[in-house]
Amino acid sequence: MQLPHHQVIKNGITVELDYMHPQEQEEVRALLNLVITEGKTYPQKQPLSLAEFAAYWLSQDAFVVRSVEQGATHKAKDILGAFYLKPNFPGRCSHICNAGFIVQPQLRGQGIGRFMGEAMLVIATSLGYEAVMFNLVFETNIPSITLWQTLGFEIIGRIPQAAKLADGQTVDALMMYRALC
Repeated sequence: MQLPHHQVIKNGITVELDYMHPQEQEEVRALLNLVITEGKTYPQKQPLSLAEFAAYWLSQDAFVVRSVEQGATHKAKDILGAFYLKPNFPGRCSHICNAGFIVQPQLRGQGIGRFMGEAMLVIATSLGYEAVMFNLVFETNIPSITLWQTLGFEIIGRIPQAAKLADGQTVDALMMYRALC
């Protein structure tokens, strides 16, 4: 896949997917911290410091989805979503990757997650990964579960009472897997 990669999402906005640039790190960290604070989909309880964010999100490959303003070549583009891609395990098992995804709350349901998910599968394959595994998909995160299943992921395990959500609810987490070759 040639990056940046462009697509029009459901609401008619043209977006591009590309590697995250260093100057975008703080905006992505702020979005991740917003998602963490929502307390519904990520395991962290507290917002991440810059060092914690770098260790978690920037350890391998990081990507963003930006809005594209037609006709404006030098205007700053807003970050609409982001994901990372890294080995899920070390050494002999590093051919299985892991990824994490975030989308601006007001833009969820517009196809940004699907755009990132489809691109991630192509990128992961081109980077030599042989499979993708998600370790903790909370059972209450129905949009993510549905998306991943439509992209060929299988539920391969369930971790009982794995997550204590911000609202106090305790939920199971699913492990999801898809071979790439």
